[in-house]
Amino acid sequence: MAAKHATARTRASETLILAVLISIALLSGCNVGPKYATPAAPAAPAFKESAPTEYKSAPPGTWKPAQPQDAVLKGKWWEMFNEPELNALEEQLDINNQNIAQYFQNFMAARAQVSEARSQYYPTVTFNPTLTKGGEGAASRTALVSTGTSTTTGTGTGTTTTGTTVGGNTGIATGTTTIALPIDVSWEPDLWGRVRNTVSEFRYAAQVSAADLENERLTEQADLAAYYFQLRGQDALQDVFNRVVDVNRQSLNLTLALYETGIDNQVAVDEAQVALENAQEAAAGIATNRAIYEHAIAMLIGKPASSFSMPVKNLTTPLPPIPVGLPSELLQRRPDIAAAERTMAQANALIGVEKAAYYPTVSLTGSGGPEATAFGKLFSLPAIFWSLGAQASEIIFDAGLRKATIAQYTAQYNADVAAYRQTVLTAFQQVEDFIATLRVTSEQIERQQQAINSSVRYVTHETSRYETGLDPYLLVTAAQLTLLSNQQTQVTLRVNEMTAAVELVQALGGGWHVSELPTASQVTSKETPKQVSDTP
Repeated sequence: MAAKHATARTRASETLILAVLISIALLSGCNVGPKYATPAAPAAPAFKESAPTEYKSAPPGTWKPAQPQDAVLKGKWWEMFNEPELNALEEQLDINNQNIAQYFQNFMAARAQVSEARSQYYPTVTFNPTLTKGGEGAASRTALVSTGTSTTTGTGTGTTTTGTTVGGNTGIATGTTTIALPIDVSWEPDLWGRVRNTVSEFRYAAQVSAADLENERLTEQADLAAYYFQLRGQDALQDVFNRVVDVNRQSLNLTLALYETGIDNQVAVDEAQVALENAQEAAAGIATNRAIYEHAIAMLIGKPASSFSMPVKNLTTPLPPIPVGLPSELLQRRPDIAAAERTMAQANALIGVEKAAYYPTVSLTGSGGPEATAFGKLFSLPAIFWSLGAQASEIIFDAGLRKATIAQYTAQYNADVAAYRQTVLTAFQQVEDFIATLRVTSEQIERQQQAINSSVRYVTHETSRYETGLDPYLLVTAAQLTLLSNQQTQVTLRVNEMTAAVELVQALGGGWHVSELPTASQVTSKETPKQVSDTP
């Protein structure tokens, strides 16, 4: 009868456990967090500054963006400039730039956090082997016998007592050894989506980190290209000043010859000498800026400035057409916009994590394993023991803590929405700014070239008039300074044009696309991603 009752209790326990597991399986599909959808962002049908009507009054040769149907920017966007030296530098940057390496490691850390969060899906299993040895004293007595007689005398009576005393004992120790190999299991099932939303939060955070990595990579690439054209601009200025020094030296020699023949005077010689020295001083000053840009390039490609140098080369790179596409495409091409969008998704998941705190939590525990007094009996069936347990807990009062926390995360989400839309608006502004800059700068270059041509004719005429004695050398110097100023302005405009082209490419997102952002499965993949972008 007792065996039947025990069997019935066992079956009831098993039924209860099965019912709990089925309930958990059904409830584990619940997710109390809000659904996420990308908020709408304003986008115009086309970029205003790229409209063809803007070029009706522009002179021939003015820069125009490539039409939307033309080839889009590719991963190695800098190759459009057809500068082999720049291409080689960009390849080194992608491998050796330490800022890119830092952002890459930040991304790897974010990936690891996803794995940490995913571990909460599964039970925690611990193994606690024990070996105990105990004992207790078993008392036995041995008789120590003594005999004696006592006599008591009272009034009218007398008593004699004879007794035996037994005393003394010894202890005999007995002990047992117990060996146990218990395995303890604890698990908190994800009934309300707390773990799922936590995993989603860290997965989105990893995608934010991946987008930040690509944004940093694009920033470093653009800085390198801009420094390269700035350095070549300094080489072009150096060439201008070197030619001016040569002209001034020739003028000084001519003035000295005229002075020695009595045609010219000492004032003209002094003026020519001053002009030559001023030109030499200005030419020497160009080296400072060139060195600074050269050092900056060395830093970007991960080399010590002391061991890096670049040969002198004039700025002759023509400005290529740049496809700007449509504003709606910009949302898919800029990594900073992708990072802002994933940040919103992360904030939305945090709301779900906190909403799950309103619901009860269930913890399941289990323990089992062999236990015996001898190693030989350890793996026998009677030595196996087990136990199962379940516990539920629910917060009934927290003074508004959960409500305040949800309000905090909701406000943070709304702030991230505003930041996302501001990032989009900033992207549109930057593209419009640099399109306008390129268009206006190229127009300035065309008109400046006309001013240079006029200045060359001016110098030629004044030099002839000076050589024939019609004008003093002071007018020749003024003409040369005018030419120098115009040539300097032309070089500065060319540098501005090339750097604006680089900035436009950066504003367009380079050759990146949101499809290159790692997916959820790629974020949690055990395969280590490449630090160097291998986008074709």
